[in-house]
Amino acid sequence: MQFIQYQKCSTCKKAADWLKSHQIPYEDRPIKERNPTKEELAEWHRRSGLPLKRFFNTSGNLYKELKLKDRLPAMSEEEQLELLSTDGMLVKRPLAVGKDFVLVGFREAEWEEALQTNARSC
Repeated sequence: MQFIQYQKCSTCKKAADWLKSHQIPYEDRPIKERNPTKEELAEWHRRSGLPLKRFFNTSGNLYKELKLKDRLPAMSEEEQLELLSTDGMLVKRPLAVGKDFVLVGFREAEWEEALQTNARSC
């Protein structure tokens, strides 16, 4: 499983601690240094079943500076994926990406269910 995070993010730290306490192995991927590609994001979006908007870090400074709240509705999915792939700070984190699942953001109950169900995929 890949654990995609920003090390200064308190939610990412909480998720990393949770993974360690549950002894769930993962490959750490710093999002600022290794931003997901457009192709990765498109695949994760498809597999997650979530609206693409959920992949945006709506509380981030860059999201606000670019006024994306107003701009996103008029953008195509292709344009949104392209934009997300330009800067890791636009991407909601942490992300947990396994063989059979994609988790966006950290919700303990959601992670518990997905990672226990998919323990063999990690």
